[in-house]
Amino acid sequence: MYERSRPPYLPSGAVGDPTRPRLMFRQGDVLLVAVDALPPQAHPEPRSGRIVLAEGEVTGHAHAIEERDARTFIHEGERYLLTRSKAQLIHEEHAPIAVPPGAWRVVIQREYAPEAGTYQPWRTVAD
Repeated sequence: MYERSRPPYLPSGAVGDPTRPRLMFRQGDVLLVAVDALPPQAHPEPRSGRIVLAEGEVTGHAHAIEERDARTFIHEGERYLLTRSKAQLIHEEHAPIAVPPGAWRVVIQREYAPEAGTYQPWRTVAD
């Protein structure tokens, strides 16, 4: 019998049909990718105030969620967002994005910078 394995582009613990298109939202260097559910071993992050998904190094502006019923989780180095109601992804330099209720994998854009001369030429993009 043919057994389908998890494609490498899906996070470990993601469930569902890997061939189904995923709902995604991008705001600047933050990408939210819908997942069917949080990985069972995901640990909640402590929260006080708004959830900052990414913070700009230059401007100090942040990509954030303010809804009180939203939470973030960590599993194997991946960050997840759980929204129980419609949430707004906000940033001072971008239009707000209405994020539907559900589970989301948070991806921060990276760039290749070989001129940095470091061992790790990949770095996180920052506003």
